[in-house]
Amino acid sequence: MDDNKLLPILSQNLLEILEDNEFYDITIEVGDDPYVKIFRAHMVILNYRSSYLRRILSANVKKRNNDGILAHIKLPNILPEIFQIILRYIYGGKLSLEKHDDSDIIKILVDANEFGLQELITHLQTFLIENKKNWMKRNFNLIYQTSFGNDSFLKLQDFCKEMMSKEPEKIFNSIDFNSISEKCLISLIQHENSQKNTIQVWEHVLKWGVDQNPELPSDPLNYSKNDFNTLKNTLQQCIPFIKFYNLTSKEFVEKVYPYKKIIPKELREKLIKDFIYQPSEKPEQKLIKEISSKSVDSKIITYQHTELISKWIDRLGIADEMINPYEFKLILRGSHDGFSPSKFHEICDNQSHTISIIKVKDSTEILGGYNPIIWKSDCSWASTKNSFIFSFKNKDNIEDYILSRVKSTYIGYAVYNNISYGPVFTGGLILHGDNFYNKSNCCGNITYYDKIRDTRDYFSVEEYEIFQITKD
Repeated sequence: MDDNKLLPILSQNLLEILEDNEFYDITIEVGDDPYVKIFRAHMVILNYRSSYLRRILSANVKKRNNDGILAHIKLPNILPEIFQIILRYIYGGKLSLEKHDDSDIIKILVDANEFGLQELITHLQTFLIENKKNWMKRNFNLIYQTSFGNDSFLKLQDFCKEMMSKEPEKIFNSIDFNSISEKCLISLIQHENSQKNTIQVWEHVLKWGVDQNPELPSDPLNYSKNDFNTLKNTLQQCIPFIKFYNLTSKEFVEKVYPYKKIIPKELREKLIKDFIYQPSEKPEQKLIKEISSKSVDSKIITYQHTELISKWIDRLGIADEMINPYEFKLILRGSHDGFSPSKFHEICDNQSHTISIIKVKDSTEILGGYNPIIWKSDCSWASTKNSFIFSFKNKDNIEDYILSRVKSTYIGYAVYNNISYGPVFTGGLILHGDNFYNKSNCCGNITYYDKIRDTRDYFSVEEYEIFQITKD
């Protein structure tokens, strides 16, 4: 007989032993009043299958009593119905998950970890991810709290991290969003994909804060000073991570201003000054801001960055008004198209007026460059007097930047075209390397006036985007 055919027979025999009410040497009391249930078991099997039960048994085994029982142990924190499932798995290696409620599978997972059943832990996580993904998205908080409550649930932790990064809107709309922890909420709103719709982030964070304090009035116009203080204290750790400057003036006035008292004073005053007290700003300029804020398809920069870069292209001062900023059309994204030089040249060769935006790995730095002429693959230097490179030390602080234009004596070497490299602004910003451009660097300030990095060390690219700019 094939060995594999013997296993089901062995499994069935062990299950019959479990159900035998005559021969056993352990009784296990599971649950707490009024749900206590007594199970009969066998020391040799439990010792072999569960490290957790082995430790308990070693501390509870005593001389066999008149009933032939070696030990009686209590597990008050385990539900009887869940323990029965796990006990049958310990004996027979059988577990049919399809007939169990989704929430029960989570309970089985938690208790399987308690009993040290590693193979079952791995199986349950895989089953949930492959078969219950939609349910987990709707019940994100339960999955998040479970997975990060124990280091054994690494697969579920990865699922949560990926969802927070790629599908934040589904978490905001999950049925248990308002019960997520503050730590989870902060992690969620920090992700760049969440910040693409800042007004949605603000509204959900606000709703989360209100739901933590059900005694608050439904209308902020009816809030007392104490009500605002209550909400402020609840959200004080979250508010610093909301990118209010991604909002339009209309969104700020209608959605944020009524709750201005919960925003820290210094930030509040700056927001009010920038969004409201702008007497020189014409209505059509506000409209342009609204349009541009919705049209920048980027994981790295915001529309404020594009407005500043637009001024650099036209050689305007920071305080100068720009009635018609450039449109930034995404033509390449590393995480979508790849980080190979060949892919860069496949997409960008013969494309002019391009902006390269680079997010440096393991830092908050943004680097970039503007090339007004076409890219090629012919190992040539190209001449332009209008190219420039730039950096932002912190992507969230648009005022902390370095702008470096090509020197007039080196305009013939402004950019370099080579099939083995990504975008190259000669000496100033070079993307190179087969592994996320891992040999990229900023050599110095020979061709361009100023160094945009303090170091010439190699760096890797976490993300990069190439935009082609146009004007109506």
